[in-house]
Amino acid sequence: MDATIFLFLLQDGIINGAVYALVAIATVLVFAVTRVILVPQGEFVAFTALTIAALENGKVPSTPWLLLALGCLAATSELVRHFRELTVRRVARIVLFDLALPIALLLLTRTLAPLKLGQAVDILLAIALITPMGPMIYRIAFEPIAHSSVLVLLMAAFGVHFSLTGLGLLFFGPEGTGTAPLSSASFSLGDLVVTGQSVAVVVVTALLLALFAVFFGRTLLGKALRACSSNRIGARLVGIPTSAAGQIAFALAALLGAVSGVLVGPLMTVFYDSGFLIGLKAFVAAILGGLVSYPMTVLAALGVGFAEALFSFWASNFKEVLVFTLIIPVLAWRSVYAPHAEETE
Repeated sequence: MDATIFLFLLQDGIINGAVYALVAIATVLVFAVTRVILVPQGEFVAFTALTIAALENGKVPSTPWLLLALGCLAATSELVRHFRELTVRRVARIVLFDLALPIALLLLTRTLAPLKLGQAVDILLAIALITPMGPMIYRIAFEPIAHSSVLVLLMAAFGVHFSLTGLGLLFFGPEGTGTAPLSSASFSLGDLVVTGQSVAVVVVTALLLALFAVFFGRTLLGKALRACSSNRIGARLVGIPTSAAGQIAFALAALLGAVSGVLVGPLMTVFYDSGFLIGLKAFVAAILGGLVSYPMTVLAALGVGFAEALFSFWASNFKEVLVFTLIIPVLAWRSVYAPHAEETE
């Protein structure tokens, strides 16, 4: 390996690591607030890329129908579970968020898709379609069992993943597709060719991470989420609604997944189930970061991206296996030296 090859591998590692960082941050956030290991986080990534691809071709994607189906399930779940304590305000919120919003987005998509208004409109519309899926999924699958053990929540997360994968095949089909790059520019740094898409991935990731740092450090809502992640019982005692915190965490996770889908679409051919591998590699980064530290998670994600690039060069047939083996020494070390504690809830 010479210096030029190393620089190309480093560039690939940084680009992949930036995408993994966003997905891993979402995984850590959801786990910290709700104790859910969000296995289907990758589905938000894949569905966003597939949605943008359909919009770029002037076709109406199936995403609004998927959103409407999830909205109906979420509305039914909440109406059944809270039937005896329904209020006008709660019913109005259910109707507006679970039914009116998906229908409005469906009509908007059917109107805008054939017009081909440009990449910016396609991206914003795709993000608007994917982000509400987060809180809907939380209310359908996780809120009814919010006080269960982490193992039960993990089993439910796998159930959601398999369900979304099946729905992805139903709504999007088995064909893979890609999206147009955010920038077609390119320039040279010596022997290294840097594309505009690569720069866009790094810049967008850095900007989002900075915004989230400000959000959690300076805003009241961000501090409430941090309180729920530190002590759920204490947060409830001081009046922080943990159910709302869970929905917000899932909404932010879906938003980060949607942005990751925007970034990854031009880099690879995306299939309905492509998000699973992306989510698994991000989960490796989250574990390497301890599932608690956001800065360590970002550094671990960059390390996973660079390791994947090296493995692709040295042993491309086994790169996925080698990436996942990175988690083994960390788990072995934590099982020996990390303190063991029983769950408080």
